[in-house]
Amino acid sequence: MSATEAVIDIADREEPPLGGFKPAIVRLEVRRLLRNRRTLLFTVLFPVFFFLIFGLNSSYAKNRVGPGNVSAFIMISMALYGAVLATSSGGAMVAVERLAGWSRQLRITPLQPAAYIAIKMVTSLILGLAAVLAVYVVGLLTHKASMPAYLWVVTAAALWIGSLLFAAFGLFVGYLLPSENVMQVIGFALMLFSFGGGLFIPLSQFSHLLREMATYTPLYGLNELVHYPLVQGTFNWTWAANLVAWLVIFTAGAIWRFRKDTART
Repeated sequence: MSATEAVIDIADREEPPLGGFKPAIVRLEVRRLLRNRRTLLFTVLFPVFFFLIFGLNSSYAKNRVGPGNVSAFIMISMALYGAVLATSSGGAMVAVERLAGWSRQLRITPLQPAAYIAIKMVTSLILGLAAVLAVYVVGLLTHKASMPAYLWVVTAAALWIGSLLFAAFGLFVGYLLPSENVMQVIGFALMLFSFGGGLFIPLSQFSHLLREMATYTPLYGLNELVHYPLVQGTFNWTWAANLVAWLVIFTAGAIWRFRKDTART
């Protein structure tokens, strides 16, 4: 078969169901991710360590926030940081695959860009779930974080699902930058997003201008949404709009870069 015929065969090939998305591929990706012990320790233990430092102050257990306490608020914050760190790191692992030439191999498979991005995002969510559960288990065992039982479930679910945003972010950056730079950029970006989105410092302590600017940062909407079930009060739909807008931007960017990457010969 000539090279021309091969190209024609690939172009005319029938697209598989769901673009090639299969649970079997997700299982393989999860297994490969779990073998990376350094990533697991970094994304799971760091948020737990931060909660143990900042969330166990005795006065925080007495100070109320909605139907819970300040320790519960900090637990949610640290679990959110762990989830976005984990999902970003999971997505950014595509940078290593690019270095190994895996993206070019995908060029000759029927796997569609959207399906591949979806597989990577689901895989990253598994790592994000581990980070959330680790912080919540420690919060439960230390007996400092206090909130109604249903809020433990609701906030954990919101954290996990919402961290999908940063799985897309990790993929975008992983396809945009070389492997030797990607984790440094992601670490620095997440630090800026965390401060800018009010995760580490309440936005009430910022000036009016900085508060307005914070509403456009990627972590702002997610941070407000995951804390809302505990804090309660007036719901602001701009939080959800912020989350959806950045999810669309990062996902579209990841698909764009994936297509550019696999188009190379």
